[in-house]
Amino acid sequence: MSQVDFGDWSIRCACLALGATAISCVALILLHVVSPEFEPSWRMVSEYANGRQGWLLAIMFFAWAAGSFALAGALWPLSASTLGLVGLGLLCLAGIGQAMGGLFDINHKLHGPAAMIGIPALCAAAVVLTLALARQGGNVAPPLWSAHLPWLSFVAMLGALFLFFSALKGAGVDMAAQIGPLQALPAGVSGYVGFANRALFLASYLWVVLAALAVLRR
Repeated sequence: MSQVDFGDWSIRCACLALGATAISCVALILLHVVSPEFEPSWRMVSEYANGRQGWLLAIMFFAWAAGSFALAGALWPLSASTLGLVGLGLLCLAGIGQAMGGLFDINHKLHGPAAMIGIPALCAAAVVLTLALARQGGNVAPPLWSAHLPWLSFVAMLGALFLFFSALKGAGVDMAAQIGPLQALPAGVSGYVGFANRALFLASYLWVVLAALAVLRR
């Protein structure tokens, strides 16, 4: 493929990444509108699968994955360096985990592994690819702080999840013996893991958008 054709391909992939990310973000917003019974402060995004609009959640995950794969295509020139190649591999792995999230909802045994594949891979890919972009003088790399937001959000979510389960245990709720999703919070228990979970999605969207715009600004 000629250099001109490769440049055109990168631009098209960057535009596709922007479009797919926008669709995923809009789907996430709509889930809050059509399923208001899920309290966003302590309900995880994946729990929308238990509502009446599970198909919209699947669209959100598939579009999220499409954005990752498209961004990998847009950033493919970075594969010329070892750092870039590692970052692209991580981004594709993130896309696989995100697609698995759409295929296997929260009630499926593979949903947990999908999260453990997709989220850490995305957090690492954001940092590695941003550094790889910054090392190439011809590219306008996204700001480094945007690359750190996904893993910071992930750490915050894990911390909030630990505190949430600890509070439930203190209130006498045994999550290991719980059959089905928790319907309501016990008195005196408040949780913010849902907010942290949503912050992770927004941090991911922001980094993908900034990385795609960096390709378009070349």
